Amino acid sequence: AGVKPNGKWLLVEGGDASGLDRSLPLEKALDDCMIAYRMNGEMLRPEQGYPARLVVPGWQGNMWIKWIRRIKVGDQPWYTREETSKYTDLMPSGKARKFTFEMDAKSVITSPSPQAPLSRKGFTVISGLAWSGRGKVKRVDVSLDGGRNWRAARIDGPVLDKACVRFYAEIEWNGEPLLLQSRAMDETGYVQPTKDALRKIRGVNSIYHNNGIQTWALKANGEVENVEVG
Repeated sequence: AGVKPNGKWLLVEGGDASGLDRSLPLEKALDDCMIAYRMNGEMLRPEQGYPARLVVPGWQGNMWIKWIRRIKVGDQPWYTREETSKYTDLMPSGKARKFTFEMDAKSVITSPSPQAPLSRKGFTVISGLAWSGRGKVKRVDVSLDGGRNWRAARIDGPVLDKACVRFYAEIEWNGEPLLLQSRAMDETGYVQPTKDALRKIRGVNSIYHNNGIQTWALKANGEVENVEVG
């Protein structure tokens, strides 16, 4: 048993009602992918993809097919619904990117945030998450003024390949309004872009794979809301 020499792609089919299936390069499958049937010492639960699901480190979540029912081998991708009408990036030219597999570096501040407002002035710890599908997160910066000035955040280890990290930045908040941002850089040198920079590359019709810098407006009363700056 084995794969014929012309076998270059896998089609992984899910057993869910939506019929989610994706083409996966065989090279990636044989590198670091897994078929998981257990997690944290117990069998997968139905909502987690029982009896088996695909694990594709560093690649977008819709590649992690749940409820696997069949895997096929072929010499080219299948161009299924989920990789043609969905999960593609429509470029300014009107053409779509053929595939977008890897997750580019991204970060987001989780506190303070709309769900985690501030209740008082004084010593405040800004914290969030950063990740990259290209490798390890090397650095995270935090801005208090909408990206005009940046300071290095502290990353809580260990820093693992293609894994989330938690970052922290301590400030003394005097009650003035702030525009909070974070940006991640991975070990390849890729830096998380602003939303304007992302639009210049992707245009305005691309709705998937948004890794642009997120801005939270911290108000004087401690409430936080989503805003957009350049």
